[in-house]
Amino acid sequence: MFVGFSLLTIVAQAASGGNGWGGRDWYVLGVGVVASAALFWRRRFPATVTAITVLGMLTAAIFVPMGLALLTLAIRRRDLVLAGLGFAGYAAYVLNSWGSNGQFWVSIFTGPFLVGTWIAVGAYVGARRDLMVSLRDRAERAEAERELRSEQARLGERARIAQEMHDVLAHKVSLIALHAGGLEVNPAVGADKVEGSARLIRETARQAMEDLREVLGVLRTDVSVAGADLTPVPRAADLERLVAASQNAGVSVAYEFVLPDDVPVVVGRTVYRVVQESLTNVHKHARGAATEVKVHGARGQGVTVRVTNVRPVAAGSLLPGAGAGLVGLRERVQLVGGRLTTGPTAQGGWRVEAWLPWEDHRQIPGQNDGPVYVDEGER
Repeated sequence: MFVGFSLLTIVAQAASGGNGWGGRDWYVLGVGVVASAALFWRRRFPATVTAITVLGMLTAAIFVPMGLALLTLAIRRRDLVLAGLGFAGYAAYVLNSWGSNGQFWVSIFTGPFLVGTWIAVGAYVGARRDLMVSLRDRAERAEAERELRSEQARLGERARIAQEMHDVLAHKVSLIALHAGGLEVNPAVGADKVEGSARLIRETARQAMEDLREVLGVLRTDVSVAGADLTPVPRAADLERLVAASQNAGVSVAYEFVLPDDVPVVVGRTVYRVVQESLTNVHKHARGAATEVKVHGARGQGVTVRVTNVRPVAAGSLLPGAGAGLVGLRERVQLVGGRLTTGPTAQGGWRVEAWLPWEDHRQIPGQNDGPVYVDEGER
C-alpha cells in the first residue's frame, strides 16, 4: 500500500509541470520510482531505505517516499539512527528549496513540522506496538507462572498425602507384624494366646482400614485452597491409646504425658506424629526393646517430646523401611518452628527428641493446667 501511494504521488508531482514532460519531470519520475520501489524493503532494511529516500528528496524534491520511510523507521526504532536520519531528511528538505524565491526561509520553519509529524506518528505507533508486545509477554509469563504454581501445588499435595498415608498405615502395619512375629517365634503357645493374638491382628487391621478410609474420605471432600488436614487433632488421651497399642503388641513402654488439651492444632498433631513415628521405628528395628515416652508441654515454654529405647536384643529389622519416616518427621517439626534431634544413646539404644514452640499470647489463671498421664507400673 505504501509503495502504491508513493507512486501515485510521484506521478502526480512529475505531471504537474504543465508544459508537457520535460527532462526535469522524467528525472523526478525516475528517482521517484526508485525511491518508491525501495519502500518494499522498508521493514527489513528501514535505515537503508530511509537513506535512499532522503537522497531522493535532496536531488528530486520527492517528499512522500521520505516521509513514509521515516514513519516506518520510527515504528521500528527510536534511537540515534532515527534522530540522525530525521535531521538528514530535514536538511534535504531545506537544501532542496535553496535558490527559490522565499521558499528557503519558509522551509526552515515548516520542515520541522513536516518531518516531525511523520516521525511522531511512527514513534507513537511503535511505542504502542511495543507496549502491546510487553503486555502480551507479561500475560504469557503470568500464565506460565500460574501453571507452574498449580503444578507445584499438586506435587506438594501429593507429597502431603503420601506422608499422611505413611504415618497412618506404617504404625498399624508394624503392630500387625509384631503380633505375627510373636506367634512365629513361639509356635508352642496355647490356644488362648493364639486366639488373643489373632484378635489383636484383626482389630489392628480393621483400624488400619478405617484410618485409610478416613484419610481418603477427607481427601475426596477437601476442596479448600490450602487443603484441610487429613486427620483430626490428637490430644493427650490419644497419645495414651497410641502407647497402649504398642503395649498390647508386647512392647514394654513406659510413658509420662503432661500436655494440656488447649495445645495448638498444629503442635498437637506434630506431637502425635513424633510419638507415632518413633514407636513405629521401635516396632521395625528394635522389637522387644524397652521404650520410654515423655511429653511435657506448657504455654510459653513449648512442648518437648522424647522417645528413648534401650539396645534391642533381636538383630535385624522386622519390616523393611523406606527411609522417609524421619525425613518427613523432621520436615513436620521444622514447619512449626521446632527442632528434632535423633541418634544413638550411650547405652546403645536410640533417642528421638523434639521441641515445638507454644507461644504464650494470653495468660489466664489455671488454663495451663492439663491432665497428667503417668504409668508407674512400667517403671
